[in-house]
Amino acid sequence: MHRRALLLAAPPLALAPRARAQTAAAAWPDRPVRIIVAFTAGGTTDIIARLVGNQLSQLWGQPVVVENRPGAGGNIGTEFVVRAAPDGHTLLVGSNGPLAVNQTLYRSMPYDARRDLAAISLLAEVSNILVVAPSSPVRSVQELVARARAQPGRLSYGSTGVGTAAHLAGALLDQMAGIETLHVPYRGAVAINDLLSGRLDFMFATAPSVIEQVRQGQLRAIAVSSRRRSRNLPDLPTMIELGFPGFDSSSWFGMAAPARTPPEVVGKIAADTIAVLRRPEIERQLVEAGAEPVANTPAEFTAFIANEMTRWAEIVRKAGATVE
Repeated sequence: MHRRALLLAAPPLALAPRARAQTAAAAWPDRPVRIIVAFTAGGTTDIIARLVGNQLSQLWGQPVVVENRPGAGGNIGTEFVVRAAPDGHTLLVGSNGPLAVNQTLYRSMPYDARRDLAAISLLAEVSNILVVAPSSPVRSVQELVARARAQPGRLSYGSTGVGTAAHLAGALLDQMAGIETLHVPYRGAVAINDLLSGRLDFMFATAPSVIEQVRQGQLRAIAVSSRRRSRNLPDLPTMIELGFPGFDSSSWFGMAAPARTPPEVVGKIAADTIAVLRRPEIERQLVEAGAEPVANTPAEFTAFIANEMTRWAEIVRKAGATVE
């Protein structure tokens, strides 16, 4: 009887860890949640993080505080999250730089995004718009390429840093068009000022950062770098349409947590984030800002990151781009 009693007691004991995990997920969050943005305030990553964070705060009944920790191409803020307690109260909103590109770009990385982070959801994709100053004689990509061929190494383009989507879009143009242009990295979005003043010849800039200037005629847009045309600028052709097959250098933005965050908590955050992104008013705000909401699952985002690491690694190596 004693042995039988032990066997009968075994099933509830075996279920205890799962029950505890479910209880922990149900109780989460029990205090304010921090979203770390690995870039400066006011940029595209920051805009998306704050929009989503405000909605999640209402849903969770807890403050969601966005904290900017820029530096090293997004590595500083990302490493901060990697080293945070894996309890779901410190999250990351990052981009393709720190989550995929930097693994190849930097000679030494303080983390491995695949090993040290738990992917939650891809929030949005953002087209990079190829822009020139209104005073520029360039009115098409063909004219830009022709001028670059006539002046090897003379035309310059700006970006928000080495290894960013803006930088690699320019590198991809060089590779596919067989031209040589000069990359000038900047901190933050100040490159636009030099483009307008004539110090730069062109730039691939994220749609949210320049779309109003394009609409107001302060910048001239000549193409988008995404696979599909922008809903906000439907008359603007893609680079693929203009004769560059497979040209895709969209920026993307996703949410992650420290590795070892309980799967039940990751699942809850993902489900709530997807629900927020599917709200019509949030979709409208993102689209108006130049972003396309995505909202995929942790498994889908994990696979997406792995694919992006492979894709960008080849472009980075061909460009010879590296950061110590």
